[in-house]
Amino acid sequence: MATPESPKKRGGELTMWAMVLAAAATVVGIALFKEQKSAPSSPLSAPAISLQLLEGGRSVPLPKGKVTLVDFWATWCAPCRASMPRVQSLWHEYSGRGMELYSVNTDDESPERKSKVEEFLQQNGLSFPVVLDDGDKTASDAFRVASLPTMMVIDRQGRVVWSRIGAITTSGERELRVVLDGALAAAPAARQN
Repeated sequence: MATPESPKKRGGELTMWAMVLAAAATVVGIALFKEQKSAPSSPLSAPAISLQLLEGGRSVPLPKGKVTLVDFWATWCAPCRASMPRVQSLWHEYSGRGMELYSVNTDDESPERKSKVEEFLQQNGLSFPVVLDDGDKTASDAFRVASLPTMMVIDRQGRVVWSRIGAITTSGERELRVVLDGALAAAPAARQN
């Protein structure tokens, strides 16, 4: 036969559970507050950058007034490699609709870099244009890229309207397509004379 719990013991357990629930609610509240505080209220403006084109060596600026997919990657980065076929497919499909691709290779600057990147593109059947982030990591620093791959969409007004860190999966590609479709469907910005 079980002995009934004393009211004092039951009250102590209830107090303990109330404290656990209050602590959990506090943690969740703080996390939600920080998320709201850190989320930008409006899209960030893309920095003005110009990088050397892999083929031809001339410097090309980040396109202005165009919807642009910016992709930061490196040949040694496995998640970048996983995303590359999707980037190639998106470039083929959306370039005809007006999307630009600014594919930024971030491999360390070395005498073999250009040939290494060209070989990587050829081995993987990739034909999109590539620019090289310089030794000072100009574009990576300007966009505050901390991890690879990092991908973002810049709208015609020069605002970063979408960004993602990590390999593009099937669901990520669907999300990216929605963003690209929306950005391309938006009316072009009025030109200033």
